[in-house]
Amino acid sequence: MARDLRIEPGTGTSIGGTRAGMSSSDRLLRWGSRNARMLAPMTTLLTMIVFFSLVTDTFLRTRNLQNIVTQIGPVAVAAAGITFVLLCAEIDLSIASVATLAGIFAAYFWVGSWIDLGIWGILVAALIAAAIGLINGLFVSYVGIPSFMMTLAMLTIAHGLSVFVTQGRPIFEAPDLLRYLGGAGNRVLGIPVIGLFALAILLVSDLVLSYTKFGRYVYMTGGNREAAEMSGVNTKQVIAMSLMICGLTAGISGMLAVGRLSQANPSAGGDLLISAIAAVVLGGTSLFGGEGGIKNTLLGLLIFGVLSNGLNLLPNISIYFKEALQGIILVAALLLNVVALRLERVQVRTE
Repeated sequence: MARDLRIEPGTGTSIGGTRAGMSSSDRLLRWGSRNARMLAPMTTLLTMIVFFSLVTDTFLRTRNLQNIVTQIGPVAVAAAGITFVLLCAEIDLSIASVATLAGIFAAYFWVGSWIDLGIWGILVAALIAAAIGLINGLFVSYVGIPSFMMTLAMLTIAHGLSVFVTQGRPIFEAPDLLRYLGGAGNRVLGIPVIGLFALAILLVSDLVLSYTKFGRYVYMTGGNREAAEMSGVNTKQVIAMSLMICGLTAGISGMLAVGRLSQANPSAGGDLLISAIAAVVLGGTSLFGGEGGIKNTLLGLLIFGVLSNGLNLLPNISIYFKEALQGIILVAALLLNVVALRLERVQVRTE
């Protein structure tokens, strides 16, 4: 049998001879460098949990942990969709406005101000959100408008429609199903229903990305679009479908938020865009496409949720400074991710 005689960089000896003779610390370092994309956000998350557990008395209480799950539920659903788009090396800036519009339509159809669809209004609202995402995808893929500009325009359109439909006034009613899914007091085995629903969306998204042909095409499109096209991948269709998925999840996120608040407000949901993208990137998914996934997104969501909740529990920090402090900590976490990803890539190139 032929022996692998490749030279291990910096050692002058063959890989076959060095792997067996490696010390445990060398093997641990090699493993850590190879898995830095997951280890960096996990380290950040564990550090935050330990810190907030030590400096506050309420962080690890069951009620507070339930609050964290409830708070990140709508963000988690939107983050699942934006993960598809970022893996394609695209962006969707319209998710917050689409979420608000879908929530308004669901409440509007429930109230019956124009047309009374009852519970079916939820399905119609979800289809409207998916259609908006598909329109984004078609214009980006087949017309050639950059996703940044197209979704920025759609952000304005969706916001304008939200204000037009409601005439700028909140709708103080929500479908019973949405109030059950989004309500903070609704739990199964002590876990908020909204958290279980968000986890189901994340699980389905992970299965699609990890075990389907479409998921492989998403990674190929973001990793090297020209190579993917030469391999027979219809990258335009992949991008359009990813943006449609993002629109759908944004709409579901908005409807969950309506159920949680029991009202639809045209001025609500403005921070969803920043929260969702920050969570995805914090988890290690690249903004340049092809690297990351739902597991990374889940880690990023937990980091974002723990940080937001923990800062609110700190007693000696001014409420006016907490937002700035949150941004500073997020930048530090992102820097850690960048360093970790560079280590991972260096390790891959040297093997």
